[in-house]
Amino acid sequence: MSSRLTTVGFDADDTLWHHERFFRITQSRFTDLLADYTDTANLSERLGAAERRNLGHYGYGVKGFVLSMIETAIEVTDAQVPASVISELLDAGREMLAHPIELLPHARHAVEAVAETHKVILITKGELLDQERKLAQSGLGDLFDGVEIVSEKGPDTYRKIFERHGDGPDRSMMVGNSIRSDVIPPIEAGGWGVLVPYGLVWEHEVAELPQGRVRFHKLASLGALPGLVAAIG
Repeated sequence: MSSRLTTVGFDADDTLWHHERFFRITQSRFTDLLADYTDTANLSERLGAAERRNLGHYGYGVKGFVLSMIETAIEVTDAQVPASVISELLDAGREMLAHPIELLPHARHAVEAVAETHKVILITKGELLDQERKLAQSGLGDLFDGVEIVSEKGPDTYRKIFERHGDGPDRSMMVGNSIRSDVIPPIEAGGWGVLVPYGLVWEHEVAELPQGRVRFHKLASLGALPGLVAAIG
C-alpha cells in the first residue's frame, strides 16, 4: 500500500461551518410549541426515533427533519395538534434553510493550505439544494477540485469518490467531525480518517473511536490539518 497522500476530502456541516446548533435551537422550539398539547418529557426521543425511521425516505437535512417534527407532533397529540403549530414548524424549517453560513475557525486557511499541494474534495451528506446553497455562501466553493453530495457515507462511497477524483482510497484522507461517517468508513476503504470534533454531535452519528488504527488521527482543530497532511504526504 502506498503511503503517499494525494487527495484530501472535507466534510461540510460542523467541519467547515456551523450546522448542528441550528437543529438544536429548532428542536427546543419544537418542544415549546407542543408543551400545551402533550407531555414533553420524552419528546426528543420520539423525534429522534422518527428521524431514524425516516432516513431511508427523506435522507439527511432540514427537510427531513421538519417532516419528522410534523410526524412526531401528529403522533404525540393523537392527531390533535393545531394547524397553527404545524405552520410554525414549517416556518422554523424555512428559517433554517435561509440561515447565513458561519465558517468554523481555521476552515478557510486549512482548505487553502491543503489545496496548494493536494487535490481537495468536498464530500457531504444532505439535501442537494441546501448543500449547494451553503457551499455557495461559504465562499469556499472555488477551492475544491470536486464536490460530492451523497445520500450516505460508507466505505464503497469513499472508494468510488477517491477513485474518481484521486488516486484511490489508499492515497486519500477524509476530514470531518463524525466518527461514524467521516472517520471509520474511509479507514475501512483503505484511506486515512481524521476526526476534528465539534461540540455538538447528532446521536445518529455517535460511534466508538477506531482505536489502534494507524491511519486514524484526531485533531483539536482544522488549524492543525496542514501540518498533518504535510507530515503524511
